[in-house]
Amino acid sequence: QVQLVESGGGLVQPGGSLRLSCAASGRIFSGSAMGWYRQAPGKQRELVASISSGGSTSYADSVKGRFTISRDNAKNTVYLQMSSAEPEDTAVYYCNAAPTLLHLQSQRALFASWGQGTQVTVSS
Repeated sequence: QVQLVESGGGLVQPGGSLRLSCAASGRIFSGSAMGWYRQAPGKQRELVASISSGGSTSYADSVKGRFTISRDNAKNTVYLQMSSAEPEDTAVYYCNAAPTLLHLQSQRALFASWGQGTQVTVSS
Protein backbone atom coordinates (compact mmCIF):
# COMPACT_ATOMS: atom_id res chain seq x y z
CA GLN A 1 0.00 0.00 0.00
CA VAL A 2 1.01 3.61 -0.60
CA GLN A 3 1.49 6.11 2.21
CA LEU A 4 1.69 9.85 1.51
CA VAL A 5 2.58 12.50 4.09
CA GLU A 6 1.69 16.17 3.63
CA SER A 7 3.67 19.02 5.18
CA GLY A 8 4.38 22.72 4.84
CA GLY A 9 1.08 24.19 5.96
CA GLY A 10 0.73 27.10 8.32
CA LEU A 11 -0.52 30.65 8.70
CA VAL A 12 -0.04 33.03 5.79
CA GLN A 13 -1.28 36.56 5.14
CA PRO A 14 -3.57 37.34 2.21
CA GLY A 15 -1.39 37.81 -0.85
CA GLY A 16 1.39 35.73 0.65
CA SER A 17 2.98 32.49 -0.48
CA LEU A 18 3.40 28.99 0.89
CA ARG A 19 4.79 25.73 -0.47
CA LEU A 20 3.29 22.39 0.46
CA SER A 21 5.07 19.07 0.10
CA CYS A 22 3.77 15.53 -0.26
CA ALA A 23 6.28 12.76 0.30
CA ALA A 24 5.83 9.04 -0.22
CA SER A 25 7.09 6.71 2.45
CA GLY A 26 8.09 4.37 -0.34
CA ARG A 27 8.33 4.72 -4.08
CA ILE A 28 5.88 6.74 -6.16
CA PHE A 29 5.40 5.00 -9.47
CA SER A 30 6.44 7.22 -12.35
CA GLY A 31 3.34 6.20 -14.24
CA SER A 32 0.93 7.65 -11.70
CA ALA A 33 -0.79 11.01 -11.62
CA MET A 34 -0.58 13.09 -8.44
CA GLY A 35 -3.07 15.56 -7.07
CA TRP A 36 -3.68 18.05 -4.30
CA TYR A 37 -7.09 18.25 -2.66
CA ARG A 38 -8.46 20.55 0.00
CA GLN A 39 -11.38 20.47 2.38
CA ALA A 40 -12.75 23.44 4.28
CA PRO A 41 -15.13 23.09 7.25
CA GLY A 42 -18.61 22.16 6.09
CA LYS A 43 -17.51 21.60 2.50
CA GLN A 44 -16.69 18.60 0.34
CA ARG A 45 -13.15 17.67 -0.53
CA GLU A 46 -12.19 19.18 -3.88
CA LEU A 47 -9.32 18.65 -6.30
CA VAL A 48 -7.37 21.88 -6.75
CA ALA A 49 -4.32 20.80 -8.77
CA SER A 50 -2.99 17.69 -10.48
CA ILE A 51 -0.02 16.57 -12.54
CA SER A 52 0.24 13.54 -14.83
CA SER A 53 3.14 11.15 -15.22
CA GLY A 54 4.10 13.10 -18.34
CA GLY A 55 4.04 16.47 -16.59
CA SER A 56 0.69 17.76 -17.82
CA THR A 57 -1.05 19.90 -15.19
CA SER A 58 -4.63 20.81 -14.42
CA TYR A 59 -6.06 23.33 -11.96
CA ALA A 60 -9.40 24.24 -10.50
CA ASP A 61 -10.67 27.59 -11.75
CA SER A 62 -10.49 28.99 -8.23
CA VAL A 63 -6.70 28.57 -8.04
CA LYS A 64 -5.66 28.89 -11.69
CA GLY A 65 -2.88 31.43 -12.09
CA ARG A 66 -2.06 31.38 -8.38
CA PHE A 67 -1.06 27.79 -7.58
CA THR A 68 1.59 25.65 -9.26
CA ILE A 69 1.94 21.90 -8.90
CA SER A 70 5.23 20.13 -9.60
CA ARG A 71 6.86 16.78 -8.92
CA ASP A 72 10.33 15.45 -8.25
CA ASN A 73 10.31 11.74 -9.01
CA ALA A 74 13.84 11.26 -7.69
CA LYS A 75 12.65 12.47 -4.28
CA ASN A 76 9.25 10.77 -4.49
CA THR A 77 7.71 14.15 -3.74
CA VAL A 78 5.04 16.40 -5.19
CA TYR A 79 4.76 20.11 -4.36
CA LEU A 80 2.08 22.77 -4.38
CA GLN A 81 3.36 26.34 -4.62
CA MET A 82 0.65 28.68 -3.37
CA SER A 83 0.90 32.34 -4.34
CA SER A 84 -1.44 35.30 -3.93
CA ALA A 85 -3.17 33.42 -1.14
CA GLU A 86 -6.78 34.29 -0.41
CA PRO A 87 -8.86 33.67 2.73
CA GLU A 88 -10.96 31.24 0.66
CA ASP A 89 -7.86 29.03 0.37
CA THR A 90 -8.11 28.21 4.08
CA ALA A 91 -8.54 24.44 4.35
CA VAL A 92 -6.84 21.17 5.15
CA TYR A 93 -4.80 20.11 2.13
CA TYR A 94 -4.34 16.47 1.14
CA CYS A 95 -2.47 14.69 -1.62
CA ASN A 96 -3.17 11.43 -3.39
CA ALA A 97 -2.26 9.42 -6.48
CA ALA A 98 -4.20 7.68 -9.22
CA PRO A 99 -3.60 6.14 -12.66
CA THR A 100 -4.55 9.30 -14.61
CA LEU A 101 -5.73 12.89 -14.21
CA LEU A 102 -9.25 11.73 -14.99
CA HIS A 103 -9.16 9.32 -12.07
CA LEU A 104 -8.01 12.11 -9.76
CA GLN A 105 -10.81 14.38 -10.95
CA SER A 106 -13.44 11.73 -10.28
CA GLN A 107 -11.67 10.44 -7.16
CA ARG A 108 -11.62 6.93 -8.62
CA ALA A 109 -8.91 4.33 -8.08
CA LEU A 110 -6.99 6.45 -5.61
CA PHE A 111 -3.83 4.70 -4.49
CA ALA A 112 -3.65 5.90 -0.89
CA SER A 113 -5.98 6.25 2.05
CA TRP A 114 -6.52 9.81 3.24
CA GLY A 115 -3.93 10.97 5.75
CA GLN A 116 -3.97 13.82 8.24
CA GLY A 117 -3.32 16.50 5.63
CA THR A 118 -1.74 19.85 6.41
CA GLN A 119 -3.66 22.91 7.60
CA VAL A 120 -3.40 26.14 5.62
CA THR A 121 -4.86 29.28 7.16
CA VAL A 122 -4.95 32.53 5.19
CA SER A 123 -5.68 35.43 7.51
CA SER A 124 -4.47 38.90 8.40
